[in-house]
Amino acid sequence: MNLKICAVLITAALSLSKGANAASTQLVDGFINAPLSEVWRIFTTAEGYKSTGVAEADIDLQIGGHIRTQAIAGQLGDAETLDREILAFDPQHMLALRVAQAPASLPHRNALAGTWTVIYFDNAGENMTRVRVVGVGFTDDPESQALRGDLAKTNREMLDRVGKRFWPKCAHCQLEAPLAPEQ
Repeated sequence: MNLKICAVLITAALSLSKGANAASTQLVDGFINAPLSEVWRIFTTAEGYKSTGVAEADIDLQIGGHIRTQAIAGQLGDAETLDREILAFDPQHMLALRVAQAPASLPHRNALAGTWTVIYFDNAGENMTRVRVVGVGFTDDPESQALRGDLAKTNREMLDRVGKRFWPKCAHCQLEAPLAPEQ
């Protein structure tokens, strides 16, 4: 087994053994009215990732590879680049990431240490995919909780942006907060 995968599993086990609580995780999920293969492509290719709302993206899909994004107009690799290392992935099922470099302007960026994100992709029927974004490793520290809240909002906006590309909404999606399609 790859050492990085082992490290992720060990870290997850340690987190659970300490009695994980609501303060340590953050979950955002939603349904996207598109096939699993298309949703996976969106999250794992540079061109697809741009539909999540970033201006630029570069993805090296391999263990130890990186997903680098630029939220605003700028140059990939500059101080405002978000660089996430790929810790593990199971094609069309799971993608685990940790921030290697946060944008310089990101509030609460110091609270990122010890956190990671796991994105789960589940087939939810014909042309329907459930995406769950789970942030792990937050502490009870106020800065960590502020970051947790910021990321919940950002992840919700990202899933909604991707979902809007595939309107109309499905029966599963109607259970979520109502959103109006972009005009």
